[in-house]
Amino acid sequence: MKKFFKWAVIALVAAIFVGTFVFLYQKSRPKEMVYEISTVQLKDLEKSTIVTGKIEPRDEVNIKPQISGIISELYKEPGQTVKKDEVIAKVKVIPDMNSLNSAENRVRLAEINLAQTEKDFQRMEKLYEEKVVSAEDFEKSQVALKQAKSEMTNSRDALNIVREGISLSNAKMSTTLVRSTIDGLILDIPVKVGNSVILSNSFNDGTTIATVADMKNLIFRGNIDETEVGRIMEGMPVTITVGAVQNLKMEARLEYISPKGRESNGANQFEIKAALSSPDTVTLRSGYGANAEIVLDRVKKAVSVPEAALEFVGDSTFVYVLTDSVPKQQFLRRKVETGLSNGIDIEIKSGVKVGEKVRGILKEDKK
Repeated sequence: MKKFFKWAVIALVAAIFVGTFVFLYQKSRPKEMVYEISTVQLKDLEKSTIVTGKIEPRDEVNIKPQISGIISELYKEPGQTVKKDEVIAKVKVIPDMNSLNSAENRVRLAEINLAQTEKDFQRMEKLYEEKVVSAEDFEKSQVALKQAKSEMTNSRDALNIVREGISLSNAKMSTTLVRSTIDGLILDIPVKVGNSVILSNSFNDGTTIATVADMKNLIFRGNIDETEVGRIMEGMPVTITVGAVQNLKMEARLEYISPKGRESNGANQFEIKAALSSPDTVTLRSGYGANAEIVLDRVKKAVSVPEAALEFVGDSTFVYVLTDSVPKQQFLRRKVETGLSNGIDIEIKSGVKVGEKVRGILKEDKK
């Protein structure tokens, strides 16, 4: 019985020893490296850049009042269309006391002058009928009376403008009525009834009553890095995609490149604008975020391989051309000259031919 256990232990130890030896031997054997294989093909390659920006109307106008006062009525809301000279709001005038006093004094003086001029004319008229004065003197009194009446009318008109903001002689062109200066869509009305507003002058920009824009004439506005601005030019085609509208691509044409850059996050950025051609079936809103794709370079039917197939050593570039795959993959290292890259595939100007197979990334290991 003791001999049986002794031989069993010896057999177990031997089995463990042999198994360990076999395992270590297999681990020490060189592994066969298996790579993905790509075929050299003819492809159309494009190198493009993506510029982020916004969709904006080309013509966007801030409508401001011609007088200071308080908003008494609003006739329009954001989203409505307006025609040129259509009324958007009405302003109630809060007259300036100095201007009001001056206008009232002008009316009083005009009344006094008119009363005196009428009396003088009546006397002159009697004397002329009696042929005591000449026709020339009578005509002068007539002119003086007309001038006094005109001044009376003008002074009352000026007083009413100060008080009400309305001209008695031309009420249709009242300065209390805020009118649109263009045809378009109302994007925003930042005021409410009861808000105080001021007119634009040399000391301030004035209060914006409404923002109106022509939404049929849109542009893309964005910024491009200084490393790429030298490769674009006005007139280049641009493809616009809008994040808020799925599956929509619009054609545009680059029409403006800023001659001056602005620093942003440590890099110089140059503003660009592109004229947009939007379909009538799609509603675009001012301020939509958008991306503009600009093709910087293009090569037709380029001999190309995946960029992952390249090996860079100093200033030289190499690929590994497949020479045999049985019993294992074998490659020949070959120097190549590269051209345009689109980030996935790259043009090979010399070194390989169409149809040859080149080594790609490592796929798996085999023992």
